[in-house]
Amino acid sequence: MTPYPNLISESLLISETVTLLRSFGGKASAVSIVDFVMKIRRPDQRLARMLVADLISGDPRLTLNGDHVELKDDGYESRELTDTEFVVFDLETTGAKAPPCRVTEIGAYRVKNGRVLDEFKTLINPEMPIPPFITALTGIDDAMVREAPVFADIAENLLSFIGHSILVAHNSGFDMRFLNHEISLVFGKYRIANPCLCTVLLSRKLLPDILNHKLKTVAEHYQIDLYNHHRAAADAYATAHIFINLLNKLNDNGVNDLAAVRRLGSRKSKYVR
Repeated sequence: MTPYPNLISESLLISETVTLLRSFGGKASAVSIVDFVMKIRRPDQRLARMLVADLISGDPRLTLNGDHVELKDDGYESRELTDTEFVVFDLETTGAKAPPCRVTEIGAYRVKNGRVLDEFKTLINPEMPIPPFITALTGIDDAMVREAPVFADIAENLLSFIGHSILVAHNSGFDMRFLNHEISLVFGKYRIANPCLCTVLLSRKLLPDILNHKLKTVAEHYQIDLYNHHRAAADAYATAHIFINLLNKLNDNGVNDLAAVRRLGSRKSKYVR
């Protein structure tokens, strides 16, 4: 069974099954999946059903109905942005690459209807030394995290806080890699299912005339006080308010759902005024 409702399997077989189902319109026979994905040619239908049932048992996106597997519609793409809950987050880490580096601090804010509604923030004991250059950048040292919880201690609370929200981060690729690495250390071969938007990419598209799209620069553009830069809670709070401004700009330009936001990245200037 899935260890938590918003986690999905990192299994290559699951990934290939999802790709196959999408190419088949969301539904395929168990025999087809065993044939195409598991490379077992012309399997017996009963055997195929047993193999597939075991394969998909750890992924909430997939369900077995009779002799067919179906890919559930998570409903994310059609969500209206004005009715959607977002969790804007930031991580501080012991370095730039995961692994081997680990998370030292988490800051997250729930946003809906243009308002910050709730927060989740904590230092994290990374279970490894914090390099001096990271301490110089963030102000977080070994002494500060010595009595802090390890990620495993807060993982379920964090996943509960995130729920089925859409995640948002500034340079989201970095934060998502670290978040999923930490999740994998607790839950094995699982990653978070929630889609993530990047305020760097959004600001590049919606604010093409500013000097650059670093967090500090975008915050200054919107006159947002970045009072404790390179600490997770402060950076996440600034990102949350940047995102609220970007949502307003998206709305002004007729971008109303997540699917339209994703399409924004592939268009040159239609939504930029």
